[in-house]
Amino acid sequence: MSQFAFDEETGKQLEALYQIGDAVRRRRLVRAALGASAGERILDVGCGPGFYCAELLDEVGPDGKVVGLDSSPHMLALAARRCEAHDNVEFHEADATSLAVEDAGFDAALCVQVLEYVPDVSAGLAELHRVLRPGGRVVVWDVDWATVSWHSDNPARMERVLGAWDQHLASPSLPRTLAPAMRSAGFEGVEMEAHSFATADFDPDTYGTAAVPIITSFVADRNGVSEDEAIAWAAEQRELGERGEFYFACLQFCFTATRPG
Repeated sequence: MSQFAFDEETGKQLEALYQIGDAVRRRRLVRAALGASAGERILDVGCGPGFYCAELLDEVGPDGKVVGLDSSPHMLALAARRCEAHDNVEFHEADATSLAVEDAGFDAALCVQVLEYVPDVSAGLAELHRVLRPGGRVVVWDVDWATVSWHSDNPARMERVLGAWDQHLASPSLPRTLAPAMRSAGFEGVEMEAHSFATADFDPDTYGTAAVPIITSFVADRNGVSEDEAIAWAAEQRELGERGEFYFACLQFCFTATRPG
């Protein structure tokens, strides 16, 4: 399995992706589920380019604090630049299964589309449990990529493309087992809510459209998809959009829980 390298080029792609309308909507849903309050300490595991951290700083106010962790120095540099006007935020390099922060030091933690990349999900959940104070809240958000429904006039090629795309993840259908895994890690009150991200327009503000160039570059020469086929797949999606025939839908899942008090 060959996953994404979260290097400088990927960082630029993701920074652009996180500014589309669907990404803004998702951050709004995540923040509502987290329910940050003034004065709280919040941990963002896998903070990426720092959009959540910047928005949470407004919610916790000057008496609160936000700490962002990521395994990619390139992502951390983008996040630090995004939040440079604040002195109550810190960024540290860390793996999701070994968080470089103290025990029971946070009121809430979020981990958005990160654990699906982590081979040892149990270790990642154990770390999230460790860093929360008793009664602390967690939001874990991941995608079940098997829920993707995507129109193509060449369904066999589409199946190979999506199969190749699955290789960028450790667990393409993690939400199916996440609730019992969270309970096993010691969390209580585990709840799940599904959110649909769907479009019938080739709209760059939607995940389906915005993901096309990222998927195209990743899947080339994987899972029987040649570079020419990947390019042809992307061209077909644009053509479907021009004809008003584009269609994409998937489900993303928000899990909430607390560390017992």
